[in-house]
Amino acid sequence: MNWTANTVISRLRREGSAGYIQRCNSFGIRGNLLGVSVRQLRKLAEEIGTNHALALDLWKTGFHDVRLLASMIADKKRINSMLFDEWAKDFDSWDIVDVTCGEIPLELAWRKIAPYTKKKGEFQKRTGFALIAQVAWHDKAAPDEKFIALFLLIEAQAWDQRNFVKKAVNWALRNIGKRNASLRVKAIECAERIKKQGTPSAKWIASDALRELNGPANLAISHA
Repeated sequence: MNWTANTVISRLRREGSAGYIQRCNSFGIRGNLLGVSVRQLRKLAEEIGTNHALALDLWKTGFHDVRLLASMIADKKRINSMLFDEWAKDFDSWDIVDVTCGEIPLELAWRKIAPYTKKKGEFQKRTGFALIAQVAWHDKAAPDEKFIALFLLIEAQAWDQRNFVKKAVNWALRNIGKRNASLRVKAIECAERIKKQGTPSAKWIASDALRELNGPANLAISHA
């Protein structure tokens, strides 16, 4: 099929539902929604395949669902620093942040972590910690030292009480701790330091991370 932005949008309009839009709204996802689930979008992305030119066109439409699809079909080798920064300016919900951060090359993800953890915008700042969570999950070859260095960034921003920032800080911390037994110990130590900061967000981040990292599933890591 000769896919264009118009044919994609027509397809998504047919597949979208008002019910799913309401569900998105209940999870804090707003914007120009067509009501198509991520599962449906991934299925369509497989059907379309990699199509970088189309991805660029789709992003420009401004539709939330369409931008999710754009990040899925973009050529990973062509998602460079400039393009990522352009897309990040448009981030306006937690899901567009998380999905897009999971689609970019690992090398680029590592380079974008530090600057984005210091951004002012709620979703731009979330981006930095979503990237930490993604590399912690996907970069199997990265040495522990690279993740230990990230604890400083996590601790430095644990004060931020904005909902989608603090949840991403927590996510980043937990994902590092779930990599292996050594990093689990380091993550627990980091959580204890964060807890001592005393702010409401820091105490929530720490307590939630400690609950998971000390839970049965993660205790098993120590004996792996």
